[in-house]
Amino acid sequence: MTRRYRDSEPVDFVVIGSGAAGGVIARELAQAGFGVVVMEQGPRRAAQDFEHDELKYWFNYGLTNNPDQNPQSFRKTPDEDAVQRRAGALLPLTYARTVGGSTAHFTGNYWRFHDVDFRERSLLGAIPGASLEDWPIDYAELEPYYSKVDWEIGVSGLAGTHPNEPARSRPYPMPPLPVKSSGVLLERGARRLGLHPFPAPLAIASQPYRGRAGCIHCGFCMGFGCEAQAKASTLYTMIPEAEATGRCELRADSYVFRIATSPRGRVTGVHYYDRERREHVQKARAIVVCANGAETPRLLLMSANAQFPDGLANSSGLVGKHLMFNQNAGSFGVFEHELNEYKSVQATRVVHDFYDSDPKRGFYGGGGIDARIGPNPALWALNGPPGRQWGTAYKAYLRSFPRTMMAGAHSTSLPVEANSVSLDPALKDAWGLPAMRCTYKDHPDDLKFSAWLQQRASEILEAAGAQQIWRQNVGESTFGVHLLGTCRMGDDPRRSVVDRYHRTHDVPNLFLCDGSSLVTSGRGQPTMTIQALAFRAAEHIAAQARRHEI
Repeated sequence: MTRRYRDSEPVDFVVIGSGAAGGVIARELAQAGFGVVVMEQGPRRAAQDFEHDELKYWFNYGLTNNPDQNPQSFRKTPDEDAVQRRAGALLPLTYARTVGGSTAHFTGNYWRFHDVDFRERSLLGAIPGASLEDWPIDYAELEPYYSKVDWEIGVSGLAGTHPNEPARSRPYPMPPLPVKSSGVLLERGARRLGLHPFPAPLAIASQPYRGRAGCIHCGFCMGFGCEAQAKASTLYTMIPEAEATGRCELRADSYVFRIATSPRGRVTGVHYYDRERREHVQKARAIVVCANGAETPRLLLMSANAQFPDGLANSSGLVGKHLMFNQNAGSFGVFEHELNEYKSVQATRVVHDFYDSDPKRGFYGGGGIDARIGPNPALWALNGPPGRQWGTAYKAYLRSFPRTMMAGAHSTSLPVEANSVSLDPALKDAWGLPAMRCTYKDHPDDLKFSAWLQQRASEILEAAGAQQIWRQNVGESTFGVHLLGTCRMGDDPRRSVVDRYHRTHDVPNLFLCDGSSLVTSGRGQPTMTIQALAFRAAEHIAAQARRHEI
C-alpha cells in the first residue's frame, strides 16, 4: 500500500525527480528502511496512456517540456543577448516532464563508460579552451553498480564480443534483441574494414523480465513511451518497487521551486506547487536532487537566500557551468532492397573501435557508431538532404525511406566553463518563476571529431554496399537532450559542487545525483552511467544516514 505523508511531517528524504537517477535513489532508500517522498514536475502516465502519435510527441510536446509553459532562452556566448526559443522548435534544454523522466521516452542505449572516460585529464593533459578534469572515482569502483543496473533495470546484450569492452563482473541478464537489417549491414561493412561490431546493449527486454513483457518490435522507441513495458523506464521498474515498500510516496504534478534552509545552513524541506498551483512545503531531514542537468542547477540558483546569495551549494561558483550535450552526426545509406527499419528497436549493432581519443588525429574526441532507424516517417519527410526538398527529387527521397538506414556517430563534448544553465533575468515561466537561459558553443575539437567520426560511418556504409550516401550537416549545437556536467563531482570544493558520494560540499544534508554530476560526457549514451552512479550514491547515502552523519 502506497504511503501518504503530510507536508508537516518531516520525511527522511525528499527526492526531486523520478527519472533515471531519482527512481533508483527512491527505491534504494525506501528499501533501506527510510521514508521517502518523490517530487515529480510532470503527470503520472500508465502504459495504456502512451500512443504511436508522431505529431503529439515530436511536434506538440506530448512528453517533453513545452515552451508555452516552460520557456527558455539561448545564446552562444555570455556576451550575447539570449533569445527566447519559440514554440515549434526544440527547446535548448529538452527533457521529458513525466513520471519516469526521460527514461519514459529514451532509446534505451546502455553503453558503459570505459576506463579512459574517468581519467582523460591525466592521459591527455590540458586542452586549450576546455576544463577537462579527472573524475574522483574510476571505472573499477563503478563497475559493480554497472552490473547492478544490468540486472536490476534489465539490460539486453552479449558480453565478451568486442576487444575493447571494459571489464565486467557479470554477464547480461538477457540476450540481445534480434539483429535488424541495419545491424546486418553495419556488421558487414565494419568487418570488411577490419572493425569489431557487437550487439547493442539496450535497456529493453528481449524476453519477459521481472514481470515486464519482452519487446513487441513496434518501432516506436525514440521519443515515445512503451505501452508494452519492455523499455526499462523507472516508471515500470524502480518507482513501483519503491512504492511497494510502503515507505515511498510519489507526488506527480509537484513542481519544486525552492529548497528551504535553516540558520545552520542545512536544508529543511522543499517549496512546491501542486497540480492546481497551490503552494506547499514538505519538510525533510535530507534532500536528493535528481531533476536532470538543467533543472537541478536551476533549482539551486532559484533557492538563493541571504545565507547562500549565489544559490545553494555554489561556493565554487560552478553551479550551472560546464554544460555538455554530446555530439552526434548521421550518415545515411540507401540500399538496393527494402530494409524496413521502421520496425523494432532503434539500434542492434555498435562499433567502438574509435572510442578512445587519439592525439594523432590532431584533436580531442572519441565515440561509437551504431546502425539505426534514424527519424520516424514524419521527421524523415521534413528533413531531406540538400537539393531534394522539392519536386521529383523530393518524391524520390520519400520513396527511399524503406531502403535507407542511418549510421549514427555518437561522440564527446568537452566541458567548457562558459557553457551553462543560468536564470534568465527577464523571462518567466507559467508559474512566474525565472526561466532557464542556455549558453552553449561547441568546443572546436567536438565539431572536428564529430565530422571525423561521421566520415568513418560513411565508409562503413560504403563497404556495406550502399548505393547512395548522404550526411547530416555537422554544425554548432543549438539544443541538447543529454544534459551533463552542470554540478560536477570532485574532491576539491573549489573546483566542484558535489563530492565523490554526491553530497554537496556546502550543505551536509543536500545531495545531487543526475547528469549534472558527470565530470566528462562519455561517448554519447550517458543514462547507464547516471544510473550506476545513482545506485552507488544511494548505498553511501543510506550508510551515512544510519551512522547519523547526515
